[in-house]
Amino acid sequence: MHEALIDPARPPRSRETLDAAAVHDWLRRRVPALAEVAAPPEILQFPGGASNLTYLLRYTTPALELVLRSPPFGHKAKSAHDMVREARLMTALAPVFPEVPAVVAVCDAAADGPLDCEFYVMARIRGIIPRTDLPAALGLDAARTRQLCLNVLCRLVALHAVDWQAAGLGHLGRGEGYVQRQIEGWSRRYRDARTPDVPDFEGVMAWLAANRPPESGICLIHNDFRFDNVVLDPADPLRVIGVLDWEMATLGDPLMDLGNSLAYWVRDDDEPMFQVMRRQPTNAPGMLSREEVVAYYCAQTGRPVGDFTFYSIYGLFRLAGILQQIYQRFVQGNAQNPQFGMFGSLVTVLEARCLRIIGGAAG
Repeated sequence: MHEALIDPARPPRSRETLDAAAVHDWLRRRVPALAEVAAPPEILQFPGGASNLTYLLRYTTPALELVLRSPPFGHKAKSAHDMVREARLMTALAPVFPEVPAVVAVCDAAADGPLDCEFYVMARIRGIIPRTDLPAALGLDAARTRQLCLNVLCRLVALHAVDWQAAGLGHLGRGEGYVQRQIEGWSRRYRDARTPDVPDFEGVMAWLAANRPPESGICLIHNDFRFDNVVLDPADPLRVIGVLDWEMATLGDPLMDLGNSLAYWVRDDDEPMFQVMRRQPTNAPGMLSREEVVAYYCAQTGRPVGDFTFYSIYGLFRLAGILQQIYQRFVQGNAQNPQFGMFGSLVTVLEARCLRIIGGAAG
């Protein structure tokens, strides 16, 4: 067992605290196991994540750990941070994708809950979340690391194979036309969120609009599938027991989803400034290269793909858009995590990488 490697939670940041008594009063009327519990939970905050806020609710009697997910404090993008949509998606998906955490309560009207927003509470999956580097205590050699990588990719393959119509998830998105909507939508969002100290990305946006490929299909996509959104079994760290952060899941093109994942896939032979962005252990000996990931995914799904350049650049541009939206909130004083202060520099790095790849493709 590797209990010591399970993600710790910390006291909430000063401007992101919750009223434990109010949260408990709301929960005890909705969770049978808490109906007779008088003492409120200890509330801690998980430091990871750059979009929504994630809290640990720790009860002593009964011994119970729950996780509360809420939007960030302050201004939010109009269509982002929809907690009710995320909770309903997870509830519908759980019977056919067992790695989804169990939702136990949803606040679908801010006026009816203890927070000034909608939120939901789910069961905690206690496990290891792979972050920047694989812990040495796991003792993974290159062969076992490769198997871990394949096991994680297999969950993406399994997700893309879900019968979303049978699962009642047809309401999630419009499906057809997804590629065009994404390029237009992220171009608009980036322009709206741009601050004076970041590049304009106009050359990248123009290239994406001019090089849009035919759609490769429509399936349920996660839209943020990466190592630090999976949970590994402490008793068998090669086994994935949870997939987290379903906020952006929708119906869309699976190769766009794979491109999103590979935007985070930083290797030791990448340019130094891009390596600064690494937040998951994709450089560990045994991890697949980006080219091997694409080949493995296509072999498992039977989806043919020729040149993956468009999807790679889209993933990097979309990541820049996400970071810039967060950075804008930080600049405006609406996001408190001090790590967000460096996101403007990361956006600049991403534009340079996109332009380098475009130049290589043109050459």
